[in-house]
Amino acid sequence: MASFWLVSRASRRFLEVKPSLSLSRTLFAVSTYQPTTTTTTTSKNSNPNAYPNGTQLGPFTQRHRWIPSCVEFDLRLVAHISSSSSSTGAKKDGNQGSNDVKVEVETSWIDLYLPRQARPYAKLARLDRPIGTWLLAWPCMWSITLAASPGHLPDIKMMTLFGCGALLLRGAGCTINDLLDRDIDTMVERTKLRPVASGLLTPFQGICFLGFQLLLGFGILLQLNNYSRVFGASSLLLVFSYPLMKRLTFWPQAFLGLTFNWGALLGWAAVKGSIDPAIVLPLYLSGVCWTLVYDTIYAHQDKEDDLKVGVKSTALRFGDSTKEWITGFGIMCSGSLALSGYNAEIGWPYYAFLGAASGQLAWQIWTADLSSRVDCNRKFVSNKWFGAIIFSGILFGKLSS
Repeated sequence: MASFWLVSRASRRFLEVKPSLSLSRTLFAVSTYQPTTTTTTTSKNSNPNAYPNGTQLGPFTQRHRWIPSCVEFDLRLVAHISSSSSSTGAKKDGNQGSNDVKVEVETSWIDLYLPRQARPYAKLARLDRPIGTWLLAWPCMWSITLAASPGHLPDIKMMTLFGCGALLLRGAGCTINDLLDRDIDTMVERTKLRPVASGLLTPFQGICFLGFQLLLGFGILLQLNNYSRVFGASSLLLVFSYPLMKRLTFWPQAFLGLTFNWGALLGWAAVKGSIDPAIVLPLYLSGVCWTLVYDTIYAHQDKEDDLKVGVKSTALRFGDSTKEWITGFGIMCSGSLALSGYNAEIGWPYYAFLGAASGQLAWQIWTADLSSRVDCNRKFVSNKWFGAIIFSGILFGKLSS
């Protein structure tokens, strides 16, 4: 009787332990299980048992093993999270396959700090790319400083007005350009995400924003003398016509030079109330030649797309002879700056700085890799330093004269 009682108690203990063992082995089977169909193909490198020290249970279905509903839900959740992470990682990796699309979104201060409704307008005005404002503002600063009296600083109020005007006029020019080129921009890799081309803004919204920019610019123009108001307003003909030139001529960069360097004439007129051709015309010509250098380098970024679309540029016009052409324009730029300074009877520091600026321009031309978009853009952006060096030379030359 006692032996029967011992055997009965041992059997109950075994039955109490068995469900937990079965559940743990079931969970182990689910964690290593991969669904199979009636027709399966096993690769040579596949490992049927991911855990070689484990017990292989074979194909698993709910007929063979019982899983608590809570455990089954947790396992499904883990499987979903794992597959989602894997697919996300594959999309981020540009080398995952031919079907993956690699999208690069550039984040700027506009995306971080401006309200969502204002971001497309700020990008339309290129507020996140200030190089265009610098290139437009430097000829104005050169001219205003040249017009200063010998031994005196330039008019700070006038420089502030022209700085704000350069920001607004450059933004207005970008808006006009994007409105007229919205169909072209969609076919060019570098410009297809611009607000109007991508559909973030409608053409009507762009026109309204352009009106707002021109209204602010007109307010700045009213701060100048009457001669400068008429002279400044006439520049709008160039601003509106420039975007069309790439459809008509291989020299749109020359028209950009005429537009971007108008401040070389206007700055002197705003200070003096008149024009001195011997000083400001060589200064204006130097700016046009400078623009032909940096914007031809810039245009080499889009030469393949321009060929497909059918628009023109000096990059396509010069082709393999680009460096010879822009070297000539660089020499004309430096020579015209020297002539303008000589006629203005500026001090010797100006020529020292002019030599340094000419070296910077020569460095751009000689080292530019015209087949590299990154290097072309780097050389283009470096022109803000050329403008700063010339401005410093004029400033110190005036103070020493």
